[in-house]
Amino acid sequence: MNSNERNQGDDWLSVTVQKSFAEREAPGTLYLVATPIGNLEDMTFRAIRTLREVDLIAAEDTRQTRKLLSHFEISKRIVAYHEHNKEASGPELIRLLADGQSIALVSDAGLPAISDPGADLVAEAVAQGIPVVPIPGANAALSALIISGLPTDRFLFAGFPPRDRKGLDRFLDSLSAEPGTILLYEAPHRLKKTLQALAARWGRRRVAIVRELTKRHEEAIRGTAQACADYLEEHPPMGECCIIIEGTSRAHAAEGEEHPEAPAVPEAWWSALSLARHVERYEQEGHSRKEAMRLAARDRGQSRRDVYQALLEEERQA
Repeated sequence: MNSNERNQGDDWLSVTVQKSFAEREAPGTLYLVATPIGNLEDMTFRAIRTLREVDLIAAEDTRQTRKLLSHFEISKRIVAYHEHNKEASGPELIRLLADGQSIALVSDAGLPAISDPGADLVAEAVAQGIPVVPIPGANAALSALIISGLPTDRFLFAGFPPRDRKGLDRFLDSLSAEPGTILLYEAPHRLKKTLQALAARWGRRRVAIVRELTKRHEEAIRGTAQACADYLEEHPPMGECCIIIEGTSRAHAAEGEEHPEAPAVPEAWWSALSLARHVERYEQEGHSRKEAMRLAARDRGQSRRDVYQALLEEERQA
């Protein structure tokens, strides 16, 4: 466990209070600005004003962001902040914020910090006592959920499924007992493979595949996982997709008894491992220590802070 993770964990042991709009000279404010996911009319007045007023805009794709700014006649300095340069760019952005500058963080589309490296910048800003302010707007996962026709009272956003089959199997293992509706993102060239895996496990569960949200060719495909997988064989998907999956329920348990071919929920692959070994397995797969802790916390239904504290206790007793 590195010192940076230990310090961030310790920061949460005592309460801190953010006053988002208190008068101050420093530090500055990190604004998380939502951008349209397809239709430029979804840009809010507040988002436009914020982008005009900040000192700097940090963008996942500077070319895409320049097009957006040009459309709304916004002239502002842009710097790149993405997965491949975050280790170098992140500390510099934090330094500018600490010095009193205001920065807007934007992703390619939708809300930043969801399934993108913006989450790391937010975590570091919070650790440094820098106010983080959301500028809400379009979001693909929630937009897909509310038109899916599936329950919205409880849901889990699980991001992008792993690309490799072994990782995908473990990912689905961790979701097998999830009672809420499951929200996933998926690239079009991997959609068929992912639906086939879903159909093999949960063929009778209801699924909605929502693509091209807010665009001219917006489309929602609804059916069982098996029916949707069959449909995709005849109709190759195009455009970024959201997959909305019905959660488990007593009805599915009863259905499993009635239909022997429906697979039982498998025992989680990590159930026999200690917490330390669980985290270590994810590290061996190439994840950072922080990400390995987050994944283990997700598997076990715990907060990352609880996992962090449990690992500290294990280290003390070792």
